[in-house]
Amino acid sequence: MKKVYGLRLYQLHNWETLLMRRIRLIRYFTAYWNLLLFTVDAENKRLPVAAMLWIVFVVTATCRADGRIDRFALVSRHDPVVHKADALTPLSVGNGNFCFTADITGLQTFTDFYDEGIPLCIQSHWGWHRFPNPQGYNLEDTMVELDSHGRMVKYASQDSTKRQASEWLRANPHRLGLGRIGLKLIKSDDSKVNVRDCSNIEQKLDLWTGSLASRFSFDGKTVEVETCCHPELDMIAVRIKSVLISEDHLGVTIAFPYGCGRFGKEPGDWFKPQLHSTQITRMTKGRVELERKLDNYIYYVCMEFPKTANFNKTGTHSYELIPESDSDDFEFAAAFSPAPLAKRLPAVGESEAACKRHWKNFWESGAAVDLSGSTDERAGELERRVVLSQYLTAIQCAGTMPPAETGLTFNSWYGKAHLEMHWWHGVHFALWGRLPLFEKWLPWYQLILPKAKKTAKLQGYSGAHWPKMVGPDGREGPSSIGAFIIWQQPHPIYYAELCYRQHTNRKYLEKYKEIVFETAEFMSSFAFWDKKKARYVLGPPVMPVQERYDVAKTYNPTFELEYWRWGLETAQKWRQRLGLERNKKWDHVLKHLSEPPVKDGLYLSTESTPDTWITNHWKDHPSMLFAYGVLPPQTVDLQIMRRTLDKVMEKWDWPTTWGWDFPAAAITAARIGKPETAIDILLMKTIKNIYLLNGHNYQNGTLPIYLPGNGGLLTAVAMMAAGWDGAPKRNAPGFPDNGKWTVRWEGLKRMP
Repeated sequence: MKKVYGLRLYQLHNWETLLMRRIRLIRYFTAYWNLLLFTVDAENKRLPVAAMLWIVFVVTATCRADGRIDRFALVSRHDPVVHKADALTPLSVGNGNFCFTADITGLQTFTDFYDEGIPLCIQSHWGWHRFPNPQGYNLEDTMVELDSHGRMVKYASQDSTKRQASEWLRANPHRLGLGRIGLKLIKSDDSKVNVRDCSNIEQKLDLWTGSLASRFSFDGKTVEVETCCHPELDMIAVRIKSVLISEDHLGVTIAFPYGCGRFGKEPGDWFKPQLHSTQITRMTKGRVELERKLDNYIYYVCMEFPKTANFNKTGTHSYELIPESDSDDFEFAAAFSPAPLAKRLPAVGESEAACKRHWKNFWESGAAVDLSGSTDERAGELERRVVLSQYLTAIQCAGTMPPAETGLTFNSWYGKAHLEMHWWHGVHFALWGRLPLFEKWLPWYQLILPKAKKTAKLQGYSGAHWPKMVGPDGREGPSSIGAFIIWQQPHPIYYAELCYRQHTNRKYLEKYKEIVFETAEFMSSFAFWDKKKARYVLGPPVMPVQERYDVAKTYNPTFELEYWRWGLETAQKWRQRLGLERNKKWDHVLKHLSEPPVKDGLYLSTESTPDTWITNHWKDHPSMLFAYGVLPPQTVDLQIMRRTLDKVMEKWDWPTTWGWDFPAAAITAARIGKPETAIDILLMKTIKNIYLLNGHNYQNGTLPIYLPGNGGLLTAVAMMAAGWDGAPKRNAPGFPDNGKWTVRWEGLKRMP
């Protein structure tokens, strides 16, 4: 019977006309029916009702009259549902610039419980705070000089003699926790409710509408909460229904912290009330306006509620909103903004309607990948990860500047962006037909271009040297590792090229040519001309993708060499598209750039580590693979890369990798013609490749979510489904062609 249930009924989607689809539907259904009846007669058992329901569900849920993927069915079957309090499964609502993470109550009620896992925060792309700087620390205070082929070059290092300066500059600015909004829940004995008191928990995130429905009970009383985030305003809209409202045992709490400069998840310091202020600037019927001031930073909060309620101060920075009503329902909206909120906030119903329109449009536009016709037992989990990753990156990574590795859920590295990770956060938007979300970031690169050019000039290079760890102002954070990483340098060229592939007009070339050309100019000047060997080398000093080497001794990392080659050649294409001559210096570098290092028929991590495969260098990122996968091949040899991938699969210490390494390695496996290996890597069972119930890529207790893993997964699946330049001409060339994978997709773009 198991094999009968597993027959590939999903092949129905290939029918080309509605008439033929219906005729074949009848034939398939009849065949299944007869086969099931035969099995029933042979075993003398009743036909399982579940089997028939399964057949009806698959037939109806996967076939549309126009032959397209039923996106509602695809998305909705992966709605996260929570039935118990788990510190690793809070759910978030957001709009790309603002995010609200909730516990089982739909708000932020049991914060202490969740602090051990994924904390409950409210964060935005505009909410940044910095501590006073009476010592006048600046980046020059952190500079150290390292030898680069006889020339001393300055870098902003964490290892400078002025440690206090480097620590202040790393921690400032830091992304701010804007506050917490929870429920005040009182038991019949007038004591406060604990998370362990809650039962009958049922919480569902409706991905299609972007709304969160929460239901729980205590003391025999039920509470229902609906939460959504307005798609354009940084605001949550909340409906609450419970008899506890009329019994005066339920209210809403709101509290505010100071900025936190400690390294870790928590974006707020709740123990320095004297260092910030919270003032009620206006209170009218149904509306309260607050001004928050932290040192020189000010932001505003507004709450509106249609029914009568008391807004009471309960602490220096805490308040309660207590309904005065005989009814059992209450609703409110809470908005956050860097400027005063003078206009009336949308009513809860208006926000809900706007939210539904926004998410319906999100899911119906762009791309979709449906794997439900596959018989490989891993297909359902892969599809779940893909759907949830689209939602999470849309609410966390689609803002006006590159995101932090933990997005807007909580802080990592003070909430700053790591620009080498920007590729993994965002390339998928372009491949999934959501180019406007991807293009939001290019103006930010234009904004920080002067700082990047200043850094290059300070170091004696031309062009723009892009930072690694940054806040919204583009000033890099000092680091003993990050200051020497270079693989983020060609990224802006890659981004611009991805966009041009969909725009293909001169206006676009003119708009972003400065980013492309200044990036290429730095890359060409960074490459050092080795006269003895008549070649260009990268480093020292340099820290490769695999962050395990001595920067003062490392040179010619494999991936960076190929990325340099691809970036410079692409910049030359931009010149030619604009009717300009090729840059002679860039061509000289291209012609004489060192080849990727090889020993014993295998690619090395770097030329300076010829013992890559002898000693234990098999940890962290397997970056040698990315030279033929993440990038289209430049000079990398296919057969050598195949042997290298086999060696990685044999030796690599996968628990030491990071979440984006799995999709990155899978991309390589797919591009070199090993799709079975690609799937094995993409769904490898190891700690850093866990995807939680809420869809987040887990890494460890300090970093329980990791959005480069989610974004990388989407990039890999898009590439494996839609293909890449020069891919085999078959559907889903990166998926195994073994009869176990049925890949339906629409709207994806090919990868370079």
